[in-house]
Amino acid sequence: MKKRKNHSAEFKARVAVEAIREELSLSELAKKYGVHANQISTWKRAALDNMTSAFERRGRDPAGPSSADIEKLHSKIGQLVVERDFLAGASVQLLGTRGKKW
Repeated sequence: MKKRKNHSAEFKARVAVEAIREELSLSELAKKYGVHANQISTWKRAALDNMTSAFERRGRDPAGPSSADIEKLHSKIGQLVVERDFLAGASVQLLGTRGKKW
């Protein structure tokens, strides 16, 4: 039984670029690199589908968080603040340690 080969991203990109150039046929590339022609087609398709991400601006999320997500996070923050304040007050009543460190 043969073990599967794990190819690096650089190898896949190099093969995909050669497939995009179409200087050699898929069968010729398969023989050259020792990879099945269907695999090369898959890598070529993935490269073409994801090419636009190379030209997107870095550091900006085009979708960004939705207002519903922001509202949900604000309500969670409010809940946690109330719980913290409640527990701080309970510890003062039980232990009488306002402002003291353990």
